Amino acid sequence: MTVSPALFPPLQRVALTTLQVNLGYRCNQSCAHCHVNAGPTRTEMMEAELLELIPLVLRRHRIGCLDLTGGAPELHPGFRKLVAEVRSAGIAVIDRCNLTILNEPGHGDLAEFLAEQGVAVTASLPCYTADNVDRQRGDGVFDRSLQGLHQLNALGYGSGDPERQLDLVYNPLGAALPPPQATLEADYKRELARLGIRFDRLLTLANMPIQRFARQLELKGELDDYWQVLEQAHNPTNLETVMCRQLVSVDWEGSLYDCDFNQQLSLPRPGVIRHLRDLLEVEVDLSGDSIHTGRHCFGCTAGAGSSCGGALQA
Repeated sequence: MTVSPALFPPLQRVALTTLQVNLGYRCNQSCAHCHVNAGPTRTEMMEAELLELIPLVLRRHRIGCLDLTGGAPELHPGFRKLVAEVRSAGIAVIDRCNLTILNEPGHGDLAEFLAEQGVAVTASLPCYTADNVDRQRGDGVFDRSLQGLHQLNALGYGSGDPERQLDLVYNPLGAALPPPQATLEADYKRELARLGIRFDRLLTLANMPIQRFARQLELKGELDDYWQVLEQAHNPTNLETVMCRQLVSVDWEGSLYDCDFNQQLSLPRPGVIRHLRDLLEVEVDLSGDSIHTGRHCFGCTAGAGSSCGGALQA
């Protein structure tokens, strides 16, 4: 018997603190859980004209954090120029890094650049064992990820320095909610310490049943069951702290969305402010705006919650 989808509660935005920008879908990896279908053959990439608007928007709206994602955002030819300009304005930058990019040809000095600029690195490492990581992200990825972590550690990342913040991201291997974040973080720190690796925080994220991951679940006949897991684990107290309430997502073409998942589902923001240019052409305060919600939003409120900053509850 098919159960009708539950309705997600309405949400409104509060003060905007983060601009999350997807610089393009090109990536040096093709991960099984990737909700943007990124990979080496993707060609979508933000044009230079739009890239130049980002620092202007950040300053005009007094947004304190630029969160860069992809694909591998570092593959964009304007990545370093953008980061340097934003950091020179005293605005925090997060680089959502897949770690293996740090040892790709032509990127040997990338870790040094990130350290010089004081960029926070949020790096995906879905397990602390090689078998599980390679199964989700490709053969050899675990060893190459460790190489990247050693590079970052040698530059002071993962030692508690706020200018060298290093957070790791855990995703479950399949259709299950993440375990408690604090418990898993302790496991990660213990096991990675044996490999000479240190980091600051572990962020646990639930896999969102959209794009590549949704197709895999559908092929296995597990998609409907996973939707039920998310809906039945809905925790209404997480509604106060879901990331979309303080964040706006920008795709590689400059269009605005309420979150990265809405971006991949082509669910535009309500209202007339739909593009990066709109944030410069009109006086606008996004506080109080309605957020475009849907069934997938249960992925952020299930259990302890899930956001770009990890679990919403201890």
